[in-house]
Amino acid sequence: MIPPSPEPSDPGSLAAVAREVDVLRREVAPLRQLPARLDRLSAIVVELAETVSAVAARKATTPVPSWLMAPTDPNETRERLDELAAWLPTVYLRYPDALASFPECWCWHPDVVEELLWLMYAWSAAYQGSSASVAFAGDWHDRQRPGVVRRIKASAGTCSLENHQTRPGWPAPTTTAPRTPAESELGRIAEWWASAREQPAPEPPPRNGSPIASALRGEG
Repeated sequence: MIPPSPEPSDPGSLAAVAREVDVLRREVAPLRQLPARLDRLSAIVVELAETVSAVAARKATTPVPSWLMAPTDPNETRERLDELAAWLPTVYLRYPDALASFPECWCWHPDVVEELLWLMYAWSAAYQGSSASVAFAGDWHDRQRPGVVRRIKASAGTCSLENHQTRPGWPAPTTTAPRTPAESELGRIAEWWASAREQPAPEPPPRNGSPIASALRGEG
């Protein structure tokens, strides 16, 4: 038996239902992208976990040796220089900007040796051992290596072996061991900071050769 045809519905009711369906469709549409977003979020969490794990492992490694604080044993300092000298042509000097700004007198500059030494250890941590990771390698290429190249170029990029000659007829060397300025005044500064830091600091003494210094000595 054929069922009777349904009675025609109210057009206004059909329009209301259509509007409700459209609203529901718009609300549900963003949910279709949820699986892809969850996959991306999961990948980010995994990357963060790997980075944190690598950082934790890196902290447990041996500290980077410093050239500026190197021991006084010539054998140990020679070992550090030999290791660095072997690494330079293998890695650092492969980059054109590093090669173009590399001073031939690099080992006469303690600051340059210090920069290269820590950069070598940073490279080793990024590429070798259990703490190696893509994140560390990217940081080495993007930030660490260009920074060292820039600083070496600024401090010693135009220097040469002749600048370090001391034989008769050559100009005086341009690099000397630095001294801490005002070292003789540290006692007064320490006493002031310890007991009267809310008061004005003690005045520094006049420079030698200044009119005030000459007057204090009774000259002129």
